[in-house]
Order: sequence, then structure tokens, then C-alpha cells
Amino acid sequence: MWSIELAKSNGLRGEIVPPPDKSISHRAIMFSSLAEGQSVIRNFLRAEDPLSTIKAFRMLGVKIAEGTSGEIVVNGKGLYGLEEPFDVVDCGNSGTTIRLLSGVLAGNPLFTILTGDDSLKKRPMARVITPLKQMGAKISARGGDKYPPLAIRGSKLTPIDYVMPIASAQVKSCVMLAGLYADGVTTIVESQKSRDHTERMLAAMGAQIDVNGLSISIKGNPKLRAVDVTVPSDFSSAAFFIAGALLVPNSDVVIRGVCMNPTRTGLLNVLAGMGAKIKIENMSDVSGEPVADIVCNTASTLKAVKIGGDIVPSLIDEFPILCILASRADGITEIRGAQELRVKESDRIRAMATELTKLGVEVKEYDDGMDIRGNAQFKGGSVDSYGDHRIAMSLSIAAMVSDRPIVVNNAACADISFPGFYERLKGLGA
Repeated sequence: MWSIELAKSNGLRGEIVPPPDKSISHRAIMFSSLAEGQSVIRNFLRAEDPLSTIKAFRMLGVKIAEGTSGEIVVNGKGLYGLEEPFDVVDCGNSGTTIRLLSGVLAGNPLFTILTGDDSLKKRPMARVITPLKQMGAKISARGGDKYPPLAIRGSKLTPIDYVMPIASAQVKSCVMLAGLYADGVTTIVESQKSRDHTERMLAAMGAQIDVNGLSISIKGNPKLRAVDVTVPSDFSSAAFFIAGALLVPNSDVVIRGVCMNPTRTGLLNVLAGMGAKIKIENMSDVSGEPVADIVCNTASTLKAVKIGGDIVPSLIDEFPILCILASRADGITEIRGAQELRVKESDRIRAMATELTKLGVEVKEYDDGMDIRGNAQFKGGSVDSYGDHRIAMSLSIAAMVSDRPIVVNNAACADISFPGFYERLKGLGA
């Protein structure tokens, strides 16, 4: 629960390799556990959320060990090889763990209770419970089937055609995983395109998946084969260094090996519209994901933009750092269609509006976004992370261009996705 004080920087310079991708790390553990055979996962993110996924599957009887070179070795048990846990499964702070695991357990002949920390217990679960019940799942939850803990008694599932009311990769992935246990073809239709790591990895393991625009179909009862996975660097973690290099004078930063999946990199499209000059170099493929180096510096003058519509799902995790960038751009940035931010690790719309106001930024809050007046001069002081890792790191970037030092309270939550974040910043000159 420690706090940290950060002061204005004279420049960020050097190279950095961000931590491994969190979303891919989660899925590599989950899907390897459901495959038949041994999988080796290299460059796994050893942060609190993915470690919650490892703990959960160990409780379900999967043997997961660390290899001699730091790789994770998973001995998969097949779709129906999981064991009933002796205790409640604690998913920590991880919405990915609890929501995706719900889809797996709904079709397994086990009784399981899933819970999490105080933050996770406030996050909405009806969005996965509703389609799972349509498939025949026996599942109940606190608050009228709205919030964790979840009690799941696995049962025979039937395929459905499900039109998603919101764009959510977690909900989509939950229904896809449940579809693995249904006789027939389950089809999900998205309202907007969300990140597609589940489709890519399950297909590589032998699942029969058909993607046609916003429609994803998956055939039940496949035999998943074990595959080795190398996890690329996380774009969402790279975003903080991109922002730092654009905002802090005299900066020149190269960010190596970043996952460039187009369902994740909407921030780059927004930054291009803001006038940022960013170079993408050394494109390659790593375990079915596009990967590249990102080169950025302070040669750009940023201007305000309007953000909304289909691009929002591809930058949903970058919203807090986007708010910092907008605060320094020329004009008023308008963000709409981002109501999903109300139910992340914190209410990110309210949190960012509150903390930016403390720093002297003029902000107008809406149900689904905000207006941010740019060219702000951050006045320093004390700000709160709300226990949200992305807010803690975003406010830390703001401190580097603040007139006075900024104290970020509960900065330790950065470890949820980025262990060693502050050491990395210091290494670049913060």
C-alpha cells in the first residue's frame, strides 16, 4: 500500500522491453490446461493477475511447474480432466480469471465456488452468467446473480447463438470456452470487434473456429493439442512509455518486442490523429501474434481529437494514459462510448476525472466518457490510484511533466500487471 513521489523529468532515453502480455499469459495457462499433452510457455507474465490463473488451475488438479530457464510447463488434462477443488478458488483481482474460468467450469462435472478480492467482488458477472444460463449452466451469484462469489455446478451444455450487448473480450471468451463443452456449434456476434487472442490461440490448438466479421462460431468437443507459446511484450504496458516519450522533453525511447495485434493498438491510431510521429520497426510473428519495435520521442506537438465508436474496444485499457496525453494536447479532447470503463478495476471515468481535476485540468464528465481541455499545467500534489494499476501508472507519467512533485498513493498496485514499473522508469531517467 506504499505511496511514491515523482518529480519533473529532464528526459526519458534508452531502450526498454515491457513485461509480457497479460491477456495472452492468462490464456496460455488456461488453454494449455485444457489441452492434451505438455505445453511450454516462455516469457510468461509473473504478475498478480496471471499468477491467480495459475493458482486456480492448480486447485483444479493441473500440474503447472517452472522450468530450469524460467519457462512455465503445463501438463494439460484435456477438456474433461479437471478435478473438483477442495476449497473456494480465489481469483484475486483478476476479472479475466473469474469470467473465463466460469465458461470452463460451466461444462465440467464439478462443483466450484469462485471468489476474489474486494474490487473483484464489485465487478458485474451477469454479463457472463446470462449467456451461460442460456446454454444450460447451473450457476448462481451474490446480489441476484450479479456479483462474486459465483457457485457453479457443471452440467451438460447446449450451443446457442448469442448477440453480445457489449463489446467485451472476456464475455466473448467465456462463451467460446463454454462452447467447447456443447454438442454443436456456438455462435457469438459482437457489437464491436474486441481483442481476439482467444480465437488465435484456440485455433492454433486445434479448435474449429470460424470468424466472419463480427461473428465467431466454435464447434464443441474438440481435442485440443498442446502447443508451445512465447508471450510477446504487452502493448498496454508499452503505452505508458509511449506517452512518457511523447510528453517529457528531450525524450527518445525504443520499446522492443511489443504485441501489435490490431485489436489492441487503437491508441496508435488515436495518436496518429493527434499528430504524434511514432515509428514501427522490425515487424515479425511470435506464436501467431504480430510483434514489432516502437520508436517514439518528443518531436511531436499533440492536438485534441474526438474518440468514440468502433475504436473504443481496441484502446479500452489505455484510457487512463490517454487522459494524460489529452491533458497536454492543444484543444478539447472528447471521449464517448466508453461506459465499460465504469466497471473495470475502478470506475476509471470517475477516477480520472477526479484526479485530473486535482492536478488543475479542466474536465467535464459524462456517463460514457469525458471532455478534457488540453495545454494543462499540472500543479502537483497528492493523487489516488484507487487500487487500479493503470491509473497509478498513468498518474506517474503525469508527474514527469508536472510543475511540482506528485505523490501517487497506493502505487504498489502497479504490480498487478507491471512488476518493477518504477524501476524501469528510473532506468530511463525518471
